[in-house]
Amino acid sequence: MYIGDYLGRRAIYSPEKLAIIDAGKMPELRLTYRQWNERVNRLAHWLRHEAGIEKGDRVAILAKDGIEHLDCFFACGKLGAIHTALNWRLHWRETVAILENTTPKVLIYSSEFSGDVTKIQAAISYSLFGVFLEGEGADGSVPYHFVLDEGRETAVTCPSLTKEDTACLIFTGGTTGLPKGAQISHRMINWNVLNTVIHDLHHDDIYLNVFPLFHAGGLFAYTSSQIVFGNTTIITRQFDPKQVLNLIEREQVTVFAAVPTMYQMLTQAKNWQTAVLSSLRFCTSGGAPLPVPLVEQYQQEKGVRFKQGFGMTEYGPGLFALPAEDAIRKAGSIGRPNFFIDVQVVDDKNKPLGPNEVGELVLKGPSGCSGYWNNPEASAAAYDDEGWFHTGDLVRYDDDLYFYVVDRKKDMFISGAENIYPAEIEAVLYKHPAVHMCAVVGVPDEKWGEVGKACVILKPDETVTENELIAFMQANLARYKVPKSVTFMDEFPISGAGKILKRELREKFVD
Repeated sequence: MYIGDYLGRRAIYSPEKLAIIDAGKMPELRLTYRQWNERVNRLAHWLRHEAGIEKGDRVAILAKDGIEHLDCFFACGKLGAIHTALNWRLHWRETVAILENTTPKVLIYSSEFSGDVTKIQAAISYSLFGVFLEGEGADGSVPYHFVLDEGRETAVTCPSLTKEDTACLIFTGGTTGLPKGAQISHRMINWNVLNTVIHDLHHDDIYLNVFPLFHAGGLFAYTSSQIVFGNTTIITRQFDPKQVLNLIEREQVTVFAAVPTMYQMLTQAKNWQTAVLSSLRFCTSGGAPLPVPLVEQYQQEKGVRFKQGFGMTEYGPGLFALPAEDAIRKAGSIGRPNFFIDVQVVDDKNKPLGPNEVGELVLKGPSGCSGYWNNPEASAAAYDDEGWFHTGDLVRYDDDLYFYVVDRKKDMFISGAENIYPAEIEAVLYKHPAVHMCAVVGVPDEKWGEVGKACVILKPDETVTENELIAFMQANLARYKVPKSVTFMDEFPISGAGKILKRELREKFVD
């Protein structure tokens, strides 16, 4: 056995234990660890012998959640290859930019994206072999079932793999237009598992995962720990409140995690009143603070206990945890640091600050990423000379070591748990011939927490409507990044250094 062959080791320890339920399939797919390991061996053999995948090569996937994401991840682990999960919500031109930067040899994709894949293959500068999951694929692609049929069930390993080798790339929103690929090593995965187990998991837990599998939260927060533990994990194609409530009750789910918007949507589902959630040991909320009235509603109506989590792609992803017993007493807190995470709050000169002083959160420990793919400048900027990772988040902690996020990374805002980077949107707006100056800020929204507002100053004698600018952005960006509104202005608040004061700009639109 070698580093990276997680399923192979688990198939030895508990071959007949139910490993995975893919509730997005019709009919549902249920596999034991033995069955799943054999399936992944088939994929790994095909990738090695037919597609020429070697250690360090990238294998990309563009699909909504399904077992194929995890097949690809574990097959890459066996081969020493690098799993590269693409955000299916991106515009296909954005995906081209990521592919040009990472150059995977194989792209596995859902047939619903066949049209985009055809455009992608025509636009990129190298040959990309396609494998489609169902239905009809783009020209030259082969079906996934053929790949599994052709591969062998015998063990596949990479003897030269080390803990510092990169297991996968997870993409963070790009402040300069191109998302950065955080290099997730096998070492980072293992320390995240240990942190998660210490704080949260028991043997025989059943976890329902509704996070996107191209996110660190979906791939690692609980899922990887569940597999190492030999527990059962349930995945869905995408979040459906009615289905989630039914699955929790039917499968006796013990652990569930979501973002506040999802928890709000569950209470509005038609089956909320009749749903029995007594099997849940706890629910975890992350991405944004969970409103106290919502915590109280779950406790009173369903007897559900909440934990608050906080993490990031580059570290963990689990960094802090707020226990269920503190959900109301310490409302607004992200909790205390996980066991193997060192944290400091520092000022602008990297001097450590004390309780109740606001400064930047910096991190140190074995669960950090290995920098950013093909981006040495960003990698060097992330860590200081003493090895501390600078998050850019402004935080404080109280006398009991409970941490609170005071402000987010400069200019970034979060909409529906997605990080939105205004510079990327502004770069697109500046391409419009009528735009003289622009600034994008996040403004409060009842459903999504925050949404984008584009503030625009037009060039003299130029005209354009709000709808026309929104349509222009939709043609160049993923839809979730596109601001919900545009406000035309005559001037912006400007600092002495000539920079737009976005904080003052945002305050104009906040009651």
